[in-house]
Amino acid sequence: MALKCGIVGLPNVGKSTLFNCLSNAKAQSANFPFCTIEPNVGTIAVPDPRLGKLEQLVNPEKVVPTTMEIVDIAGLVKGASKGEGLGNQFLANIRETDAIIHVLRCFDDGNVVHVDGSVDPVRDKEVIDFELQLKDLETIEKRIDTLARTAKSGDKDAKKALEVAERLKAHLEEGQSARAMEVEPSEALLIREFQLITSKPVLYLCNVDEASVKSGNQYVEQVKEAVQAENAEVLVIGAQIEADIAELETFEERQMFLEELGLEEPGVHRLIRTAYKLLDLDTYFTAGEKEVRAWTIKKGSTAPQAAGVIHTDFEKGFIRAEVMQYDDFIELGSENAVKEAGKFNVEGKEYVVQDGDVMHFRFNV
Repeated sequence: MALKCGIVGLPNVGKSTLFNCLSNAKAQSANFPFCTIEPNVGTIAVPDPRLGKLEQLVNPEKVVPTTMEIVDIAGLVKGASKGEGLGNQFLANIRETDAIIHVLRCFDDGNVVHVDGSVDPVRDKEVIDFELQLKDLETIEKRIDTLARTAKSGDKDAKKALEVAERLKAHLEEGQSARAMEVEPSEALLIREFQLITSKPVLYLCNVDEASVKSGNQYVEQVKEAVQAENAEVLVIGAQIEADIAELETFEERQMFLEELGLEEPGVHRLIRTAYKLLDLDTYFTAGEKEVRAWTIKKGSTAPQAAGVIHTDFEKGFIRAEVMQYDDFIELGSENAVKEAGKFNVEGKEYVVQDGDVMHFRFNV
């Protein structure tokens, strides 16, 4: 399932440093704007402590975590919607992602230049928002022209879509992102078809210095206040600290470093899990002697759809799913014990898979 989170922000806010911590790929990182030109794509494992417990229980030959893709997109600047700073290329890269991680610089450092000369994360956020909104406005105006012509012929669907598009246009003209507009579920489906950048879910990532990594700082508080109406999550992370952690060779060294900072785990672990949720994803497991594996599905997937993630033949020839809840499996210690407790369920095509389900599929092709 090739769903992507795009890392965006102004130049020199820490995007590439963060990407390097997340991925085995090494994006270029330097103290000047437009260091990243082509988007860097990294496939990263999603940290899930449940895999470790399943491994202890099943003792498989191998363990395979689920993954997601992170895209490091070059820094946007004022005028990007009009092509400034390779803006059209950058905006096209953002459009191809499914969710946005918006990195904001929330630290002072005279040795790291800021493209606008001073540190102000709320202003930086507004610069990016403005450019994305302008691009969406351009997109929706073109769509309105097309829909208006179709609606004149009496097409009811076109009339409904035109009404939604015109509301969106007015909303964008007020300096609001598409995701902030209140809509009915049926309207949300229409908006998805418009493929607007500002309708994508967003996570604001405050990049802070070492002193602020545990409890934040005044810049972080300003960001939280600025995004209250967006129903967006705000995470605090120190990209440079994460880079230092990534360079340590052993698990013990990394744990000692984290303990000195008063942290329980690397910030990138929290980031990956939050990004995974941002994409509206769930995980189910298969567990056998050969392999314990985590599989990615869209939240709300049915059992045949989940089976299809393994192989399309599993979905086509789906007969039934045998399901254990993760907690029951861990607590009772074996599949037989789960069966004896009456907690081993056989489910049909309508079953909606729950996050953490341990599953076997029966199929016939």
